Parts: sequence; structure tokens; C-alpha cells
Amino acid sequence: MLPPRQQSRVGGLQTSLSLVSSDPRLSPEEPRSNSDNLHESPTESASSRETWPTGDAIAVKKMENGKAEIDIPEQSVIRRVSSADKISLQDIAREKVDIICEKMHHLPEEFLEELKNGLRVILEGGNGSQHREEFFILQKLVQSRSDLTAKTLIRAHRVQLEILVAINTGIQGFLHPSISLSQTSLIEIFVYKRCRNIACQNQLPADDCTCETCTNNNGFCNLCMCVICSKFDFEVNTCRWIGCDLCSHWTHTDCAIREQLICTGPSVKSGVGPSEMVFRCQACSRTSELLGWVKDVFQHCAPSWDGEALVRELDFVSRIFHGSKDTRGRKLFWKCDDLKGKLNSGKVDAKAACRAILMVFQELEMDSPKSLENAESERLIAPQEACNRIAEVVQEAIRKMEMVADEKMRMFKKARLTLEACDRELADKAREAAELKMDRQKKKSQIEELERIVRLKNAEAEMFQLKANEAKREAERLQRIALAKSDKSEEEYTNNYLKQKLSEAEAEKQYLYEKIKMQESSRVSQSSSGGDPSSMLMYSKIHDLLYNIPPKGDSQSNECHPFRSNP
Repeated sequence: MLPPRQQSRVGGLQTSLSLVSSDPRLSPEEPRSNSDNLHESPTESASSRETWPTGDAIAVKKMENGKAEIDIPEQSVIRRVSSADKISLQDIAREKVDIICEKMHHLPEEFLEELKNGLRVILEGGNGSQHREEFFILQKLVQSRSDLTAKTLIRAHRVQLEILVAINTGIQGFLHPSISLSQTSLIEIFVYKRCRNIACQNQLPADDCTCETCTNNNGFCNLCMCVICSKFDFEVNTCRWIGCDLCSHWTHTDCAIREQLICTGPSVKSGVGPSEMVFRCQACSRTSELLGWVKDVFQHCAPSWDGEALVRELDFVSRIFHGSKDTRGRKLFWKCDDLKGKLNSGKVDAKAACRAILMVFQELEMDSPKSLENAESERLIAPQEACNRIAEVVQEAIRKMEMVADEKMRMFKKARLTLEACDRELADKAREAAELKMDRQKKKSQIEELERIVRLKNAEAEMFQLKANEAKREAERLQRIALAKSDKSEEEYTNNYLKQKLSEAEAEKQYLYEKIKMQESSRVSQSSSGGDPSSMLMYSKIHDLLYNIPPKGDSQSNECHPFRSNP
């Protein structure tokens, strides 16, 4: 038998956070949360339910595979969001990825956290059938869509992708604020290319298994899930899980009992003697003996169990060997029932019960050869039958050797494929490095060209500035020359104008003088004949006006012709 189931990634954590299964084979009426008020029974046990470890104080900062981190969420103040901008879980499950992604980019982080909290409440199923119906409606909407592919989900908002994965798988761990997976991992989980167990995260099918269970059951991982119910938990070092000796697939003990995969059959080792309790694996249809496996589990793990754990494990052993017909199986069944009663009544403590059950296993091991000898003595085997049985044993050995060879060949092929993938990745990285180097050189040459152009433009700007300064100085010189010529021409024009006015005044004066002389001559002639006194008075006024008038040239030059004003 395989050794007891070990926790390969996360150890020392308790399973208190319940998750909902995404197995489509389960009916809507089947309970899907591992709540405290459920009781274990041979037909339905908490060991067949998916759980995620949370402990009272989570101290895990990064999982061993480096794919999930746990941080302490910060509290924040919730801001108001208008009803037109709000989105619901039904919108996320129904609307296109791009539309919801655009809306989420405009919503505050507090509102998105409220959406995740609402889905977590539904997955916890605190409101019973109402929450289960809401979840089944959301899951049906998501799983009926054909547009949710890896190409479309790559454009999804982070919170949108977490909600879609949680609805599709029924696991609220993807919504937990202290768990963060990469977007690629979430997409692979959604499209069933990666294990939905956050603590496992193996690529599917695990170990490239080609069995019917791993091939036909979407999202099934043979490293951490039950072959029958396709659920996982984190119970280790226990009889809750049974492993197949040949294909290494695991099955819940309760599921195996319920499906009648634990039954009586011929001895797996010798094929002779009375029937014993065996386990028939549903994945490969091969049988494995149970007595030796139970003995190994108790020898390796029983010393670390407390009283409650020991009672639980003894109950599992009692249920496994309840239908046993061989002497050793019946003896083990009776001893387990006896120790359970004594532990429950307090007659013995856990250490004493542990020692007692280990002694029983030693006794059964000592009785094994005797029982085989007695069986051989009671039954004489014909030579032909002995040859047939020997042939069967040889064929079984050859078959196991062939299976081992196939396994080795499969591992070799897997290693070779991995090596080829690494070589391709290395070549791609080298090509990308060369492209980056060429781009860098190209950018460098472009930068140098731009610097040269900038220097040229600076030189041109300096040259144009010098020319502009020279043009400005030339314009100022021409302006001074123009001003000087304008002053000179204005002065010449003024002088010519004054000369003309003076000549006109002289001519007028001469005209008046001649006129006065004529008037004087006429007055003399009249005075001789007794002239008029009024004529004499007019003559004197004209004479005074003519000889006493001031010159008008200087006073009228600037008034009549104001060519310019003195500065």
C-alpha cells in the first residue's frame, strides 16, 4: 500500500473555511458546505467535502510553490455609488467581459469588495436553500456561456475574474482578501487547466496521467482530489484517505465504503487463503490490501494523535473491516470497537489505547504465516492448479514490471518534453534579448540623430538671432536718417513759405503805398479847393494802419502750416 497521505504543500493548518463543490454530477439538493452542524456518517462525511485551511491566526506569507500570498487586508471608508453605475453578481455572470471590466474600472475598491463579500456570504450558505438557489443560478449562468475563454478572460478586471472563478468552482477561497493568485493562474483554473485547490495548483492533468478519470473529469487532480467525489481537503496522516498501490490515485474512505469499493477478496500478495478486505480503485480497477495499509498508518501516525483523533481513526478502521470474513480482519474490528468504547468511557487514555492497537497489529502479523500454513494444510492444491497460480503470479509480476517500465518511459518523455520546452524558452529569450539589443542600438542612433538636429537648429537659431539684431540696428539707423531728412525738409519748406509771404506782404504794402499816394495827391487837389474833413480823417486812419501794422511772418508760420511740432 501507499504510505499515509502526506500534506505536500501546506501543513499545520486547520480546515475551518467551507467551500462549495463545482462538481456538476452532484444534485442541487446535496449539501455542499462543511458546516459544523453536519454529522459524519458512512454515507456522507465531511472528509468528502472541499475545505480551505484558515486557522485562528494565519501566518502563511507565501506558499511553497510561490503562487499565493497572504496579507492583512486594510479597512477603508465606503463611498457612495450612483444606482446607474452599480453592478450586481448577476450582471457579472451574464454580461460580456469587456462591458463589466469597463464599469469596474470606474467603481471604487470599497464597492468591489462589497461584491466579493456578498458572494462569500452566498457560498457560505448561511441562509440555507435561498443561498444555494442563488449560487446555482449564478453557476448556471457562468457555465452556460461560451464566450468565457482564455482569450477573453485575459481582458477581465481582477475582481471580475476572481468572482467568475469562485462562481465556476464554488470555492470562496478565491475571494479571500488575504489570498492573491496571478491572473494567469485564475484563468487556467477557470478553463480547467490548473488544479482549483489553492494549496496544490498543479497543471492538469497532473503528472500527465492518461486514465479515464483524469481525462474525462474536467478540473480533476489525482494528487489531491478524491476519485469518486472529485473533492479535496487537507486531512493528512489519517485513514480518511486510501491510496491505490498501482496508479497512486486517492479516494475518501467514506466514498469507497459508499460505492462498495471496500469489499472482501482474495489475498493481493499470495492469491491464496481465505478472503480478506481489499480496496478496488475506481480509476484503474486494481485491488490493494487494507490490513497492511492500516497497520502502517497507525505505526507511523498514532503516537501523535490525541484521544479524539484516535477515536475517529478507530471508527474508520471499524467501518473498513465491518464486513471482514477472515480471522485477522474480524479480530481487528472487535479490538477497535472495544478500544472506542473504553476511550469514550474514559477507562483508558489515548497512550494506552495506542499501545494496545499497535500490539494487536503485531499479533496479527505473527498470526499471518500460521493462518496461511493452516489454510494450505486444510486444502491440497492440485499440481495443475499450482502451476496455474504460479503462472498468474508470474503474469502479475510481469504486468507490474511493464507498468513500472511504462511509468519510467512516461517520466522520461515528460522530462524530455520539459527539456525541449526549456530549450525553446531559452531560444526565445535569446531572440528577445537580441531584439532588445537591436532596439536599443536603434534608439541610441535615433537619439544621436535627434541631438544632431537639435544642435543644428540651435546654430540656425543663433544665426537668425544675429541677423535679426543687425536688421534691428539697420532699421534704427534708417529711422534716424529719415527723421533728420524730415526735419531738414520741413525747415526748408517753412523758410520758402515765409519768404513767399514776405514778398506778398511787400507787394501788398507797395500797392497800398501807391494807393495812399494817389489818395494824397487827390486830397491835395481837394484841399486846394476846400476839401471834406471826413476825408481827411479817413486818410489819417489809413496812414496809421499802413505804417503802424506789425510784421505777420513769424506769428503765422506755425499757425498756417503746422508741418511738425517741436519735441
